[in-house]
Amino acid sequence: MSSSDPTVQPVPASVVEQVDAADVTLSNPKWAVISLGSNLGNRLETLQGAVDALEDTPGVRVKAVSPVYETEPWGVTPGSQPSYYNAVVLVKTTLPPDSLLERGHAIEEAFERVRDERWGPRTIDVDIVTYQDVVSDDPRLTLPHPRAHERAFVLAPWYDVDPEAVVPGRGRVAELLDALGREGVEPRADLELRLPD
Repeated sequence: MSSSDPTVQPVPASVVEQVDAADVTLSNPKWAVISLGSNLGNRLETLQGAVDALEDTPGVRVKAVSPVYETEPWGVTPGSQPSYYNAVVLVKTTLPPDSLLERGHAIEEAFERVRDERWGPRTIDVDIVTYQDVVSDDPRLTLPHPRAHERAFVLAPWYDVDPEAVVPGRGRVAELLDALGREGVEPRADLELRLPD
């Protein structure tokens, strides 16, 4: 089964959005894009655990989960670390960005992520890529993520779940990805993350 098989493709976010327009509550949920990456331990299990932990967060609903990609670690000598599994999750949330960030850090801590070196290997990375169309240069949480537009391992899975996506201030994900190319970012059609029930 190839990854272009329409039966295994996630529902485009635009369709999800139409369905969800019916359930908008007074709390006015916002769309956020979250990037996940793991290169230690059981990488697929860890990514699934992070997806489930996001869904278990009050005020967060996981709406789409991308296919899994395998990528070479960024900013380090090739072969010096295991490869990463990467995915992107679309969520609707009533949490403000800083609370969503705290939840991301809590999930990292739950998986005993160690932040001992920049670009070092890690059990799990949970990064907020965008929050609605917010643009902020707050050093604690810069939105959109300051390097998302130049990372194919974020753009490729994001494009899969939302082909019309835009990085605020940077342009369409499809065009950014075309400019970067997909070298070193391999789709793993044999691996699948489940949407929480």
